[in-house]
Amino acid sequence: MIKTAVAILNWNGLDFLKKFLPSVVKYSNQPDVNIFVIDNASSDKSIEFLKQNYPQIKLVILDKNYGYAGGYNKGLKQIKAKYYVLLNSDIEVTENWINPIINLMENNKKILACQPKILSYNNKEYFEYAGASGGYIDKYGYPFCRGRIFDTIEKDNHQYDDIKQVFWATGACLFIDAEKYFKLGGLDNDFFAHMEEIDLCWRINNAGYKIFVNPQSVVYHVGGGTLQKTNPKKTYLNFRNNLYLLYKNLPDNKLFNICFVRKILDAVAAIKFLFSFKFKDALAVFKAHINFYKTKKYFKNKRKLNKEITVINNHKTILQKNIIWQYYIKGKKKFNNYTDYL
Repeated sequence: MIKTAVAILNWNGLDFLKKFLPSVVKYSNQPDVNIFVIDNASSDKSIEFLKQNYPQIKLVILDKNYGYAGGYNKGLKQIKAKYYVLLNSDIEVTENWINPIINLMENNKKILACQPKILSYNNKEYFEYAGASGGYIDKYGYPFCRGRIFDTIEKDNHQYDDIKQVFWATGACLFIDAEKYFKLGGLDNDFFAHMEEIDLCWRINNAGYKIFVNPQSVVYHVGGGTLQKTNPKKTYLNFRNNLYLLYKNLPDNKLFNICFVRKILDAVAAIKFLFSFKFKDALAVFKAHINFYKTKKYFKNKRKLNKEITVINNHKTILQKNIIWQYYIKGKKKFNNYTDYL
């Protein structure tokens, strides 16, 4: 069994593989590190390219596209390692990107997952939307990051370079204990894509373990490689999966009230889409709620299993305020505005 497996999930990502694999190979050249590509039944020439140009990379070829969560779950079962690194194909890594995080996790066995600092590939002085320097959620389940709140993305002035406990680590570059990954249920296949890493991290937190960001490791992420931000399907998945997230993980004494408020907030979001003439996005919010209530019964058992592993219900890394109110009404646009509460 190897120590660290860098696992890149690929689906028709030939261009990304050509562009970003050179940095991964160059800066992951260690005796205890192996690189894997898990292929979600690509129809481009990804496999041929890898076999011809990177024979040292190990391939796990799946029979169909299982999405982000399902693809990783199926692929990782075929990889034996102490630590997994779930790495998006559109990421450029830098020198010594692995060791600072692995060493941190080795020295504190309570740290089950960790991420590097994520900067934008296209604007390298700024944080990247999906992860920045560590993730949090507010009491109503809205995710945000050190360096990114909603659409406000901060310039990296090294203001978030401290190693810090966070609520969630981005799935774009997620270091995680391999054994505990499966013991805690892995990524939820029913999410398909978006927020599944936050769901997994919530379970990790509930089970009494910790999640960290270590900005001594830096990577650059393109982002939006599968679904563009303006794609209504992305809107649908984000709203639906956020409901799944809350239903699966909230304690009994908070579930009803928080979900009730979320219904109101999501209705406001749909109205905002309508007034912005984004009719497909407004419809996506409606469809997300319909689908959630149709499939809610299938999540009852998952909620029960989550409750069985829960030893901590209250987390200091959850903002006990409504970040929508704080951001849009009070004008608190940067993470430093919230450090007194976290």
